[in-house]
Formats: sequence, C-alpha cells, structure tokens
Amino acid sequence: MYPPLDLRQVQCFVAAAASGTMTAAAGELHLSQSAVSLGIAGLERRLGVQLLIRRRARPLLLTPAGRRLLPTARELLASADGLQREAAATSGVAGPLTVGCFTTLAPLVLPELLDGFIADHPEVDLGFLDGPVPELEDAMRAGACDLAIVDVLDASPDVELEPLTTIRPYALFAASDPFARRKSVRLEDLARRDDLILFSSPPSAAFLMGLFTARGLAPAVKHRTSSHELVRGLVGRGLGYALLVTRPAHDLTHEGREVVAVRIAGDVQDARFALARVRGGRLTRQAAAFARLCRERLAA
Repeated sequence: MYPPLDLRQVQCFVAAAASGTMTAAAGELHLSQSAVSLGIAGLERRLGVQLLIRRRARPLLLTPAGRRLLPTARELLASADGLQREAAATSGVAGPLTVGCFTTLAPLVLPELLDGFIADHPEVDLGFLDGPVPELEDAMRAGACDLAIVDVLDASPDVELEPLTTIRPYALFAASDPFARRKSVRLEDLARRDDLILFSSPPSAAFLMGLFTARGLAPAVKHRTSSHELVRGLVGRGLGYALLVTRPAHDLTHEGREVVAVRIAGDVQDARFALARVRGGRLTRQAAAFARLCRERLAA
C-alpha cells in the first residue's frame, strides 16, 4: 500500500519544475520559499526518489526520475482540478459571497484564501473587504459581509467567534543592531532601551504594550505609526526596534534593508485570530465552504 499523496506537495514540485526556482514557485503558489522546499522534500520522501537537484545561484535541475514523473504529476493536478470544478458545479456552491479580513493579517492570508477558494468554487461571485475589526463587524451586521477573519482582542461580544489560529509575537531589529545577533531577547532588556517603534494600529498597540505591562515594565516609545511597513522601514534604518505579530515571508523592508526577527524569551501572550459571523446567523453554502477552507489553511 503506497502512502497517500499530498496535492500541495505535487503542486510545489510542478511549479518549481516549470519556473526553475523555489522563489518563483513560491510566488506562483502564494507560499513561502521554505514551504515550497519542504513540500518538495516531503514528496520526494513519499515517492522514495529525488525529483530536483538544488544548485546554488543556478536554476533547479530535474533528475531522470523527476523528468519521468513530471507529466504524471501534471495530469494528477489537472484531474484534481477537474474533479473540484465538477463537484462545485453539482454541489450548489454558487452565488455571491463577501468575506472580510483584519487589516494587518489580510496581506499574509487573504491572497492564498481567495486564490484557493476561486479555484475550488468557480461559480461563486467572490468579493472581499479588509479593514479594522469594528468596520468588518458593522459590514456583517449590515449584510454587506458574510463572515470575517478578526483579531479576537478587538471583537465585540455580539459576534460569534470560531478560533482559527494563534501567532506568537516577536521582536524586530535592524541587521546592524547588536540585539539582532541574539537567539532570543528578554522584554526586561528591551524596556531599558529608549527607542521602541510602536505599531499603533488598534488593537495592536494595546496588545503589544500589554506584553510589557504584564511584567510590570514601561518601555520608552520613540515613534508611533499605524503603518506596519513603516514600522519595518524605520527599524530597517536602525531608528529603533519593534514588537510585531504578523511577519512577511521575507526579511527586507520596502527599501531593501534587512531586518531580523528575534524570539521573545519566556512566556508571552499569543495573538489570537478567529472566524467571525453575526451571532445566530445562518451561513450560506458558499460561506460555509469558505469557512472550511479557513480552517484547513489557517490551522495548518
């Protein structure tokens, strides 16, 4: 009995073989480069053969086994896609659907979710909203949004929440900052500095400052901004350090300067994200299908 194949791993192999680099494959699949590399390695373990030869600063090279198996892998993906489309056409998953996502989390998860949902349910007329949690909740109450991914900290009591995922906060430094060379940093050491760049978009500011106050600490804030990328840009310039929750797949600012994420030592509160809907409301088939996708992708 052969072990079951993971279609995501097969997608990683086919995309990497077509593009010639892990980076390009990651962009095509809306995954991190490490996720693509791990996916291909997992497929190679399942099949018991090497599919690609990794070469530093050169395109990927198909092995003889990779060349033989690539057409079959493509056929498998095409068959799976056809199965999903046929199932969507007969399942009644069709019609309008508008989903929402909390501003800070949206760039990291919404493109993958939208892409995956459209591929699985082409008959659905899908739209989206991104913004602060209160705006998303108002849209749901007004019937302009079916369900939304929200930060639990900012959710209202009258909204029904289904936990999806948690993310551990981290400290961010310029590559030249001495703290960037540490494996972990203590909040007590950070509180002695006078250059915290605070991500002030609610509820992030309260959550991040709460990490300090939970230990009786009061850090000195040098700059405040509601722009996540501006925080990273200021850190990249060496103007201070930051605490953040969401993390892009790369460690470069918009200017191309390197920033380094460092683990916070000890027990710290995780940020919690959930799927929200109007309490007591009944989900349409298309909304229920999107909720299933969120559970599958974000729980992983």
